[in-house]
Amino acid sequence: MVREAGRPLRADAQRNRDKILAAAVRVFSEEGLAAHFERVAKEAGVGTGTLYRNFPTREALIEAAYRNEVARLCDAAPDLLATMPPHEALRAWMHRFVDYATAKLGMAEALRAVVASGVNPYAESRELIQAALSTLLEAGVAAGTVRSDILPTDMFAALAGIALTSAGPEQREQAERLIALLLDGLRPLPPQLSEG
Repeated sequence: MVREAGRPLRADAQRNRDKILAAAVRVFSEEGLAAHFERVAKEAGVGTGTLYRNFPTREALIEAAYRNEVARLCDAAPDLLATMPPHEALRAWMHRFVDYATAKLGMAEALRAVVASGVNPYAESRELIQAALSTLLEAGVAAGTVRSDILPTDMFAALAGIALTSAGPEQREQAERLIALLLDGLRPLPPQLSEG
């Protein structure tokens, strides 16, 4: 991952940035806008000066943390496909999507503040997520494990619904059942049913 200005960071600086972004997701998910930069820095194991050098404003930190979560989610699709069969890669990615969406819901208050400041952190996220879904679905269709009539937009809507109803840790079992149900619905129809 590179700095927004386009110049790659040194390895240690990149590690610090990654730790800050991961800590920001946790802290803003737990505390919302009441979260302090000092807590984020402490969670990340860096000094507040390092945090402010990377993210001079609260909005910049929240936006970067959200965009980083989207990038991590979307970058996982080809990595999963490289290491497991398409149906397993899709299942694993769907679980990651629920984790991502749960973090996003936890950060909702902070993200609303970013939008109110005139920045749209969601500008490209839907397209990136649907592109990742498209990659996973196409691999499943090619392997014969996914129906060919499923659109990435349909999958996105279904996964968003699962994430909304299964946001808390106590609903994680429900999310597991709903993902299994969705995966069952993706299987190709037997020939006698698809012809009818």
